[in-house]
Amino acid sequence: MITILDGGMGRELQRLGAPFRQPEWSALALLDGPEFVTQAHDSFARAGAKVISTNSYAVVPFHIGDALFEGRGLELAGLAGKLARDVADQHGLTVAGSLPPVLGSYRPDLFEVKAARAILSVLIDGLSPSVDIWLAETLSTLGEAELVGEMLANDPRPLWLSFTLNDEGGAIFRSGETIKEAASLARKLGAKALLFNCSAPEVMEDAVRKAKAALGPEPIQIGVYANGFAHSEEEIDANAGLRQIRADLDPPRYLEWAKKWVASGANMVGGCCGIGPDHICALAEGLQ
Repeated sequence: MITILDGGMGRELQRLGAPFRQPEWSALALLDGPEFVTQAHDSFARAGAKVISTNSYAVVPFHIGDALFEGRGLELAGLAGKLARDVADQHGLTVAGSLPPVLGSYRPDLFEVKAARAILSVLIDGLSPSVDIWLAETLSTLGEAELVGEMLANDPRPLWLSFTLNDEGGAIFRSGETIKEAASLARKLGAKALLFNCSAPEVMEDAVRKAKAALGPEPIQIGVYANGFAHSEEEIDANAGLRQIRADLDPPRYLEWAKKWVASGANMVGGCCGIGPDHICALAEGLQ
């Protein structure tokens, strides 16, 4: 049984015509157009997603600024949770509470425990009334995952850990840490799933194979939700502009990648940035 996840919220909001710009990214719709967030969740639900993630990825000072986060961070996280919960209840779906790398995407060098803990506590408090599982995603370093696991140690809901990979290959994280180390940490924290997201489709199959080998008989699910970013030789700052979406990753081609991930051991599949409802529909229809 393959669990179908949703796709990338930010680019779907942009496609729908929601308020959308850098640096606020997907958080701007919570501020100025929450109805678009509902519409995006509903689009993924109707496409066949069984799990939808809260639109809380950009509800961090890195995107909305220190003052706005301090004044309204808890409120915005709560709204992100409620919007997802309302749609999930209509369709009988599961809500994943998105906990991002709070000090910057793709930047393991920026991670600092004390600062991250303060931001995560706001997100967890705001999302908690609405979520069924916790999804720590786009993690670049094991330290980010360990902190989330520590903060949620007494929470009975399942914890999923999702790491972003080095797009140059090698099935390693952007910190240089390994999947074997992540599998060990997932066991230690009692995580129910180990996933890989916001990386190129080409690097996911090797990651799944390594995760399956490292986890062995452990009852930990393996998941993939790749992004649709065009390859760039230069690392683009997350708030500097919008990356181009590649033209060779339409829904049928994305499905072909997903079939390889499933054949390698993945049992949860969805999409990240640039992967929309049409892609999720292709997964739902093609992976049954």
